[in-house]
Amino acid sequence: MISLSDPAVLPLSSETPMLDDGEEGGVRLWHLVKASDEAELPKHRRGSVREKGGERAKAIPEIYLTRLLSMKGTLQKFVDDLFTAILSTSRPVPLAVKYFFDLLDEQALQHSITDPETIHIWKTNSLPLRFWINILKNPQFIFDVQTSDHVDAVLSVIAQTFMDSCTIADHKLGRDSPINKLLYARDIPRYKQMVERYYGDIKQTISASDQEMNSALAELSRNYAAEVNCHVALHELYKYINKYYDQIITALEEDATAQKMQLGCRLQQIAAAVENKKKTSYFLSKNKR
Repeated sequence: MISLSDPAVLPLSSETPMLDDGEEGGVRLWHLVKASDEAELPKHRRGSVREKGGERAKAIPEIYLTRLLSMKGTLQKFVDDLFTAILSTSRPVPLAVKYFFDLLDEQALQHSITDPETIHIWKTNSLPLRFWINILKNPQFIFDVQTSDHVDAVLSVIAQTFMDSCTIADHKLGRDSPINKLLYARDIPRYKQMVERYYGDIKQTISASDQEMNSALAELSRNYAAEVNCHVALHELYKYINKYYDQIITALEEDATAQKMQLGCRLQQIAAAVENKKKTSYFLSKNKR
């Protein structure tokens, strides 16, 4: 994990954007966001600026933006490498991603949805926004790291840029637009092309059959059998199913493929078994009291 505030990553040089705060004594590094002056002060000194008989002279907003743009240039390669790694098909695309994207394409054909923007949004909501945005904003999910509030803000800027890159609609920017939007305004069209190429490349790869997907899932189950609590996972799935039980049963009864496999009947049997187990557990616990 590369810390955006690590001096080893961002060497202190004449080109590194800094604001020299002589009154407070010290030097501050500026990344992709402008932190609140008061929030950076120790708690016992907050509010002291207002108590000195006048506010400290404020720099011109354009100077802030210039410094942020300069720092953004320093981080540009890291951000580009990150987006390239996420949106690259140079290595085989995970089977689950290919299988699911094909499923979305099939559903679009089945329901006569021809608008490419709708299908694009489906895929975006399923993978980039559901998975990658969480990882970008919360690196502690997969790395043993702790991020400061300032680094959290920087990661939010990068995550927002990635989110904007996954949308088809153009974002109109003006003088009143947030600074984080302005920072990557020229890069987002290039990132959008990367996203569209990524979706297109996945669509062109060989489709994954149900048998291949089942085999892959079975292999994952074997590999991580000792690390995953299957009962907890099944319980969480059932909680979701139970929430939409009537709609799911109706859909299964109306679907021809589901009828052949008797999925509706099997789900009803599972629901009955779970409910009976709940009742048994309830009576046992009650008798113990």
